[in-house]
Amino acid sequence: MKLKGKVWKFGDHVNTDLIIPARYINSSDPAFLAVHCMEDADPDFIKKMCPGDIVVAGENFGCGSSREHAPIALKAAGVACVIARGFARIFYRSSFNMGLPIFESKTLCDLVQEGDEIEVDGDAGVITISGKEAGPIKIEPIPPFMQELVAAGGIMPYLVKKRSRG
Repeated sequence: MKLKGKVWKFGDHVNTDLIIPARYINSSDPAFLAVHCMEDADPDFIKKMCPGDIVVAGENFGCGSSREHAPIALKAAGVACVIARGFARIFYRSSFNMGLPIFESKTLCDLVQEGDEIEVDGDAGVITISGKEAGPIKIEPIPPFMQELVAAGGIMPYLVKKRSRG
C-alpha cells in the first residue's frame, strides 16, 4: 500500500468528539459525517483538505468515546491515512474495521509541518517527506490480515467477500 498526500497536523489527545462532534452522531451516513469531520479541531479542515491527504498527530489519537463514527468520518472525508505517535486502543481497532489505514510513528509529527507532502509505503514500512533531507522514517507495516481488511474496505466488506468465496 502506497499513499501520497499533503499533511494536516494535529496535536496530542485528539478525541473522537474533535474528529466527529457528538452532535452529529445521530447519523451513520458517511457523506454526512464527512462534511463535519474535524470541524471542532479546525473549522475549515474539510474546505482545505483534498481527498488523499494525510492526518498527522501526536499521542493518543482517537481517545474518548468508542464510536465507529470517527474513522468513518475521516475515511469518508477522503483522508488516506492517519499517522500518529500513538492511538487509543478502541480507535486503532475501529479504524481497521472501517477500512481506514493508520500507522504509528514516534518521530514524524516533529519532522513535518502542515502542508508538507509525504509518501507512505505501508508494505515496506517507510515514510518519506518530499523536499526535506530527512531520511526515510521507519514505521511498522500493517499486519497482513489488517491489510486485507483495509483492501476490502473494512471488516463487513471483507466478511461478505470471504463468504462469497466459500
